[in-house]
This record gives sequence, C-alpha cells and structure tokens, in this order.
Amino acid sequence: MRSIMRIAIGALFSVVVASAMPAAAATWDMPTPYGATNFHTMNISKFAADVKAATGGKLVIKVHPGGSLIKHPQIKNAVRGGQVPIGEFLLSRLANENAAFQVDSIPFLATSYGDAAKLWTASRPTIEKLLAKQGLVVLFAVPWPPQGVYAKKELKTIADMKGLKFRAYNTATERLAQLAGAVPTQIEVPDIAQAFTTGRVHAMITSPSTGANVKAWDFVSHFHDTQAWLPKNIVVVNAKALARLDAKTRAALMAAAATAQKRGWAASVSETNTKIGVLKKNGMMIVKPSTALVGGLKKIGSTMTAEWKKKAGANGAAILSAYGK
Repeated sequence: MRSIMRIAIGALFSVVVASAMPAAAATWDMPTPYGATNFHTMNISKFAADVKAATGGKLVIKVHPGGSLIKHPQIKNAVRGGQVPIGEFLLSRLANENAAFQVDSIPFLATSYGDAAKLWTASRPTIEKLLAKQGLVVLFAVPWPPQGVYAKKELKTIADMKGLKFRAYNTATERLAQLAGAVPTQIEVPDIAQAFTTGRVHAMITSPSTGANVKAWDFVSHFHDTQAWLPKNIVVVNAKALARLDAKTRAALMAAAATAQKRGWAASVSETNTKIGVLKKNGMMIVKPSTALVGGLKKIGSTMTAEWKKKAGANGAAILSAYGK
C-alpha cells in the first residue's frame, strides 16, 4: 500500500513540475531564395528577430538566405514535407500546380502598389485554401517592385523582342516571351550574370531590385520601366509545425507576420525608387517605354488574362470578381 502511495505521489509531483516548467524552445530553419542584403531577406530577418523577442526566445527562426540551405525550386515542397517548418518562395512559381497562383504575374492586370494590394486581398482567400490542402499556412506576402524589361538596346516595339533569348522564371514570363516572339529560357537569379555573359539570354523582365542586385549594367544597357506587374514572394509555415506551438507563441508568430507584411510593402516602394536610382547611377539608360511598346505589351496582357481566366476556372472568376469590386 505504501509503495503504491509513493508511486502515486511521485507521479503527481512529476506532473506538477512538468506543468510549472516553460515549454521547450524551438528553432526553425528557414530557407529563402535571395541574398542576405535583398530587401525581402532583410524584412524576413527582422521578422525572425521580432518573433524571438515576442516569444522570449521560445521560438527562434534561423534564416538561411540565397538558397544556401534549400534551392528555390524545392523550398515549397521542403516545407510541405516537413524537411523545414517555414520558408519563402515566389508565389507564381506554383502556377503549374494551379493557375490561381499566377494571378499576380499577369501583365498589366495590377500595375501599381495600390492595385497589387487590392489584388492580394482579392486572391488571398483562394491562395490560402489551395495551400491549406497541402498542409501549408500563409503567413505573409510582399511584392517585388514593378517589373521592367532589361535589354542590350532600346526596344521600341514588340517586334524588337522577336528572336531574343528571353530569361523566364515562371510560366507567366515564359508565355510572355512566346507571345512576343522571343525564346524563353529558364534562368535562376544567381545565374543571371553568367547567362547574359555567355549569350544564353539577351533580355529579361524583372524588378529594379533584382537588376541592381545582379549588377545588370555589366551586361545590359537599357531598363524599360514598363511596370508590367508586381509579383509577390510568400512566406508559409508547415501546419503541423504551427500546431505544435503553444497558443501564445502562435499568436506572437502571426502578429509578427502581419507586421512583416506591412513593413515589407513599404520597403518594396522604397526599394523601387532606390534601385532605379542605382541603375541610373551605374550608367544604365532608364527608358520610358514607347506607346507602341506599351500597346504591344497590353495586348499580350489581355491575351494572358483571358488564358489565365480559362485555366483558373471558378477560382479565377472569384478572384477577378473580388478584384473588380
């Protein structure tokens, strides 16, 4: 009897001690595609610092920039499979899975930060639902600066793009190149300079931020400020990893994510102005696109919007309806 009592008291003591102890700290490795000085990565580093401070160190996010832990094409699936609990990637990279993921890369659908924010509000419920089916939870999304065309000469019309080897980084840029008569070539950011130097590509459409980061002036001379679209990077977390956090830690993580999204959009606006200045300072010609070029690009945009709507089906109709309100 005494032995049973001792066992019971010991068990009770263990429960009391365990309940009094703070939850074990967790460290999350977070792969990101871009370098440590990229504004997206800097925003994420501040997000990680905010999470650590808000949780008293109970959740520590270790950021691995520049594809150093996991390469960009594998980040989403790495988070989905639990290889890492959290990660960042370009949303439109998932377009082959579902056309809805491509909505922010349709040329001339949303060509300002205000329109891009409105489009994100309209599309987020659909994006969240689709990713939830893969066990992923959306934390926040931040746009790149508006996309412009880099080339070794001024492009005055769409016809000037015909035959050019054109860098593509998702299905939207690949399709744009095809409709313009260019030759799409998949090139990741770290390989851009070498691709131009070796002649694998002659032109590309990307942000002033990426152009400045890869020192585009070393291999092209003109930046056409077309403001074609504002694609977004998205940060997601594995749903099971999120569920393992206690309620207070989860709340702190979500609050830090909301702050990171707001801060990231402001940083993107600043980045646009700063990096166009950097391009100009380093000798690049900042070209206001001709009426003919804009007209040709808008025609391509209309074609791609119609194609996207057909592919996206009910999801696309819902997003465009919400965006149009």
